[in-house]
Amino acid sequence: MVGKTTLSGKLLPPLFGILSLVLLWQGSIWLFDIQPFVLPSLHDIFSTIIVSNSTLWIAMSWTLMEALLGFACGLFTGLLLAIAMTVCRPLEAILMPLAVAINSVPTVAYIPLALIWFGMGMTSKIVMVVLGVNFVILVNSLHGLKQADPQMINLMRSFGASRLAIMAKLQLPAALPSIVSGLRIGIVRSIIIAIVAEMLGAFQGIGWVIFQSTQQVDFLTVWAAVVVSSLASITLYALLAWIDSKLIWWK
Repeated sequence: MVGKTTLSGKLLPPLFGILSLVLLWQGSIWLFDIQPFVLPSLHDIFSTIIVSNSTLWIAMSWTLMEALLGFACGLFTGLLLAIAMTVCRPLEAILMPLAVAINSVPTVAYIPLALIWFGMGMTSKIVMVVLGVNFVILVNSLHGLKQADPQMINLMRSFGASRLAIMAKLQLPAALPSIVSGLRIGIVRSIIIAIVAEMLGAFQGIGWVIFQSTQQVDFLTVWAAVVVSSLASITLYALLAWIDSKLIWWK
């Protein structure tokens, strides 16, 4: 009974939010007589998704491949840098200002350079996703690794534990909540960056579909592609939230 109550308590707020959005969307169209090219009805959008099902989902799968590969690389490099900076404090003083300087410029500003250097294929999109995700993972992981209790660290050292053992058995578990928070932000950013990069230069992907449809004044397909992208992002975010609840049970 408690499990069912907890489940309904978790499901009801999102369902209420979705229902509110649907009512607001459709109500605005009916109330203000908004033209379809400005804001199409949800029925028309989902009809387009069904009709263009294969095209949209093939494009989305390509974008997801770019986003997830870049996300994985960004996670690996960001976490590795955070561990290195925690173990060797002077490294943080050297590298962090450089990381901040690079990320003080919007990621989209680097996309033209990535297209010149790596071409219009998948590589340039993966590189941009890595750039956008890496800093988020680095900052969150570094913050989490510093949350370990210093007294516990000293206790492990007194028993002869190596730096690697302290990192693996104490600091990394303590940092997991912060790392997963960075992952949640990073997974959404990865899809956004991949789509924007495709809109500026690509041969396929959901961003390319959005750009081509805009050029052809096919705004219904644009909205359909946006909805498909949102559904993919929400699914990945929900998956990470579920992993968070199972992996970091003590939180």
